[in-house]
Amino acid sequence: MFDMMKMMGKMKEVQARMKEAQDSLVNVRAQGEAGAGMVKATVNGKKQLVALDIDPSLLKGDDKIIVQDLIVAAVNKASDEAEILAKEELRKSTEGLLPNIPGLDLGGLMG
Repeated sequence: MFDMMKMMGKMKEVQARMKEAQDSLVNVRAQGEAGAGMVKATVNGKKQLVALDIDPSLLKGDDKIIVQDLIVAAVNKASDEAEILAKEELRKSTEGLLPNIPGLDLGGLMG
């Protein structure tokens, strides 16, 4: 028999763990590179750009458009990787808290 009170208690625990996990995403780091590593972007688990490294040789000419394109590419790669890492972090934080209920999809809670 399904115990609704026990399930509600678990949901509060899940909510607390999800909040804690989401708060910790600021510490998750992912890096993306473009131009054979000449531009490197680092993004946190909240998809915020936290670091940008540009090879000095790119800044010497009139290659503004190339540099801009490489920055966009590196940031997008880092952002994609950060999303994967953030979902994994949230999944680990709530693992084992809820029973496997067919049709219950909490994927939307994980970003």
